[in-house]
Amino acid sequence: MVGSYRGLFSQPGVKGFVLAGFIARFPISMLGIGIVLLISELTDSYATAGAVAALVNASYALAAPFSGRLADRLGQARVIVPVVLFNALAMVALMLSVGFRLPQWTLYVTALLVGMTMLSIGSMVRARWSTLHGGSPRLHTAFAFESVADEVIFVTGPAAVTLLATYVNPFAGLIVAMVAMVGGSLALAGQRRTQPPIVATRAGGRSPILIPGVALLAVVYLGVGAVFGSVDLITVAFAEENDAKSAAGFLLAAFAGGSMVSGLWFGSRTWRISLRGRFVRALGIFAVGLLPIAFVQETWVMAIALFVAGLAISPTLITGFSLTERMVPQALLTEGMAWISTSIGFGVALGAWAGGRLAESFGASNAYGFSLGAALLAVVLGVVGSGLLRTSEVSSPAQS
Repeated sequence: MVGSYRGLFSQPGVKGFVLAGFIARFPISMLGIGIVLLISELTDSYATAGAVAALVNASYALAAPFSGRLADRLGQARVIVPVVLFNALAMVALMLSVGFRLPQWTLYVTALLVGMTMLSIGSMVRARWSTLHGGSPRLHTAFAFESVADEVIFVTGPAAVTLLATYVNPFAGLIVAMVAMVGGSLALAGQRRTQPPIVATRAGGRSPILIPGVALLAVVYLGVGAVFGSVDLITVAFAEENDAKSAAGFLLAAFAGGSMVSGLWFGSRTWRISLRGRFVRALGIFAVGLLPIAFVQETWVMAIALFVAGLAISPTLITGFSLTERMVPQALLTEGMAWISTSIGFGVALGAWAGGRLAESFGASNAYGFSLGAALLAVVLGVVGSGLLRTSEVSSPAQS
């Protein structure tokens, strides 16, 4: 299995953009909780903290496809450098607004600017992999590696920012996130050898979201994102109901851990099953895997159940990004990837809102029904619309 991944990094420039991309997108998992910790600490208002964090996420989700479109048209380096520097200025302005107790509207204005200037680094990295391995089975392994990297980021990022904000300084987590974002992004911009080529497109050319298959994937991943957002919130409530609030991080790590394990395994194999078939099967397993969590009462059993439920996450994400790569023209690839990330982001926001309200009103175990319902809806949409996902396939024999 390890050998399948080792070969990915043999080409010149690959290690550089992979490392730079990892550092640059690490702050994505730190930003939301870092904002909540800072604002709630200095203003004693979780409502304000949550609203500001939500505005950052929503404005990022809205703007990401457009920055992706600019990257496709102008080249990643020409977009990354000015946007990431403006984002750093917006982050500083947000922290100063909190620190100097400026009027509340300044928090929302600066939060809007922070979200609008956040780059979809994951989409840019996947676009580079697609340039190197498009149409090859190696792309499947590359996307699997990126999925595993995302899980590592989302397991360790929130814990890191919490420790920094709690034990160092309320601003420390956001400062570290900002430095990582700027440093990693500028390093990625400097990796010009692996930058996707600029392909001329007519002004006003149609967006990838207008491609029926991409639009379907966007809706499906809205449901998948709702599962992620709701499970995160409900699991914290579950741990608190069981007098084990300190175990919430462990439970969520188990969910992400299942995804990491399956991602490594899934990416090390080649498949006879079509990409579309893999996508539909992964969605189905994803929904089935969530069934037990609605019936579990013990914390340690929940850890096992969440690990099992997480096993289908990476295959679901890997196949979706691979389908997007097949359906979107090279000239629009970064934007196409960004639309999928945007849908997941909106779903996470929706799921977090619904999961929190339902857990508070009906209890955590009952609230998990929303997560299951969102997964089932994603499955139904994916199966019914699967005809829109037909792509040219690269087949190779199955391998253990």
